[in-house]
Amino acid sequence: MSRNEHILFWGSKVFYIGLFIVLPMIMVGVLPVLAGYGVMVFVAGVVISVVFQLAHVVEPAEFVHPATDGSTIEAEWAVHQVETTVNFATRNKLWNWLFGGLNFQIEHHLFPRISHVHYPELSKRLKQVCAEFDVAYREFPTMRSALLSHLRHLRQVGMA
Repeated sequence: MSRNEHILFWGSKVFYIGLFIVLPMIMVGVLPVLAGYGVMVFVAGVVISVVFQLAHVVEPAEFVHPATDGSTIEAEWAVHQVETTVNFATRNKLWNWLFGGLNFQIEHHLFPRISHVHYPELSKRLKQVCAEFDVAYREFPTMRSALLSHLRHLRQVGMA
């Protein structure tokens, strides 16, 4: 990193710690802040891990092995993203809101800089494009169906 990037990187770390840890400790005390911060980090970690597991570690998600050289994957980048990712509960407004659109993992992988509010429309168009180019677009209609597929997949790989 350049000098300016180092300054920005470390400066933002100091600012974050000051704003979200030191200042609250001054205002309400050390133990409540440590407890609250611990709960927040735990909940965020669980939510993110659930999203990632349901989008990538389920039965229909492909696990592509590199070619013999160990560093090359045959599929084009966009096709690889679609084949190794699965959407879930995309019609559920509550899950969309809680996950910030990350249940639209395919769209998130292909268009990471586009706001998640556009993912439902992108999904419709992407399904058409995938059908046109014979690329499997995978989606679970509910969170429950994705979770059950994840559990079946864990059982399957655990028995192998």
